[in-house]
Amino acid sequence: MPVPFTNSIETFAVEFSHNIDHRMPGSMKAVDGISVSIAKGEFVAILGRNGSGKTTLARMLNALLLPTGGSVCIHGIDTLDESLIWKVRGLVGMIFQDPDSQIVGTTVEEDVAFGPENLGLEPGEIRRRVQEALHSVAMSQHAHTTPHLLSGGEKQKVSLAGILAMQPDCIILDEATALLDPAGRKEVIGLVRTLNRDKRITVLHITHDMEEARLADRVILLDAGKVVLDGRPSEVFSNSPAIKMAGLELPQIAELFDLLNQEGFDLPDCAMNMDEALAALIKVMNRCREQHVHLH
Repeated sequence: MPVPFTNSIETFAVEFSHNIDHRMPGSMKAVDGISVSIAKGEFVAILGRNGSGKTTLARMLNALLLPTGGSVCIHGIDTLDESLIWKVRGLVGMIFQDPDSQIVGTTVEEDVAFGPENLGLEPGEIRRRVQEALHSVAMSQHAHTTPHLLSGGEKQKVSLAGILAMQPDCIILDEATALLDPAGRKEVIGLVRTLNRDKRITVLHITHDMEEARLADRVILLDAGKVVLDGRPSEVFSNSPAIKMAGLELPQIAELFDLLNQEGFDLPDCAMNMDEALAALIKVMNRCREQHVHLH
């Protein structure tokens, strides 16, 4: 099936079972008939409880796992085409939860150069890409530093630089901020957002952090290997019953607005940032004052 050029990623009723014969009684599909299209330049958050299938889906998008049913296409390349697997992995880079699992070089510079070297590039081109990638993640000053001396956030930035040096079309963050402190999480997400905006790199952010998810352009909620919700954050987070049925909590702002609306206040289904939330609350308070309603 041809894939529109506007889409970086396309899955067609894709399935994956850890049991090779997924027709056996009791066999569970980790991914069960997912069809999604991800356009170039989108920033998509993929949510779901443990075991929902989000990491399995991500690994199929990078051809680390191959579908047991349906298909995955990256820029029109079917991941089942074994002759093009390395091209797929060059187009889709992955950053994992534990940065130490991805670090292979004795210095930051060597680590970032690892991917381009495996692409067989000329030494001059490798040096250029490494310098550009380190500059993009504000790590140029650490080029000759031993990676184990870096903080968790800095290590993830090195992992990101290593992916950028391969010039991918898409970056997948697989719980990449889970082990970081709040400052590290904010820095990594801010950096990825900038790359998404300035370089039009497609980003898929797999996360349990609802506050991070609400910053995405689009949210896909998975449960039991299926897509439960797919839409703008405001649309997804306004469906609090489905979110809670999937074993997740609403972002704090959405939770507050949901509770206030249950008490009869007329607030938007979900405000997407603190400024919008504050403006909406002030508007409601002013309306209440005009109607001589006291807030408790």
